[in-house]
Amino acid sequence: MDFESAYELIIEKISIWMEEFIRLLPNLFIATIVLVLGIFLASRIKNLARKLIYKFTQRITLTNLFTSTLHVFFIGVTLFTVLSILKLDKAVTSILAGAGIAGLALAFAFQDIAANFISGIFISFRRPMHVGNIVKIKDYMGKVQEINLRDTVLCTFQGQIVIIPNKEVFQNPIENFSIFGKRRFDLEVGVSYGEDLEKVRNVTLAAVKGIENLSEEDEVTMFYKEFADSSINFILRMWVNSPEQPVFKKVGNDAIMRIKKAYDENNIMIPFPIRTLDFGIKGGIPLSKMMNKEEA
Repeated sequence: MDFESAYELIIEKISIWMEEFIRLLPNLFIATIVLVLGIFLASRIKNLARKLIYKFTQRITLTNLFTSTLHVFFIGVTLFTVLSILKLDKAVTSILAGAGIAGLALAFAFQDIAANFISGIFISFRRPMHVGNIVKIKDYMGKVQEINLRDTVLCTFQGQIVIIPNKEVFQNPIENFSIFGKRRFDLEVGVSYGEDLEKVRNVTLAAVKGIENLSEEDEVTMFYKEFADSSINFILRMWVNSPEQPVFKKVGNDAIMRIKKAYDENNIMIPFPIRTLDFGIKGGIPLSKMMNKEEA
């Protein structure tokens, strides 16, 4: 008797399931069509978006990020639509609630990663620098090797690789030495108080004239800036026609060598610091007089 009751219960359940399945057949058919169309449209939209976004960004990494996000979004909309057609609204609500809680937890857990990631997106749109540019970010100066969505990679002039999080790049000033295609070399020099300043000016400008890699569009300028302790100081400004560090350093090296040689030939003195020692209590007494007093 118990076996017959169990058998009848199973048959009854199967009958109910079959009736529900038959009742859901139209919805299941529509849901299948929606699913296929949704996946197809999501794929076409992804390909179209990839072409359009790449025209604006010119960066394959950023393009893939946006197109993948867009593709996942449309697939998600398709799946939620299919579940709604199948009258699984409670499942949709549970999935959305779980996704919201999971997203909130992930946001707190990976807030630094998210900040670097978002900063990388803004940097990609603003494009304050490009691969190969010579830049200074915070205390690091070098050539840009990579610009990723999470970090920026520099190779310093000493040969070290520096990986800077994009959050630091985005929130700090960026000195880009490559935008104009040239750099300015500032050289500070001091001459003796006894020199003819007009002569010094003419000799100095003539000495640096014709240095290789100097910009032909920008003239060399020289300005006297201060009366120092033992010299009159001036600043010499020269524009180098390349932002590359070896060229920049070589121009400075050649300028120093030429100025020193020209000053030697024209008897112009570059003074070194001088200290006068006063041995008198009241001041103004040289060492020789003090030694004579002690001998007497």
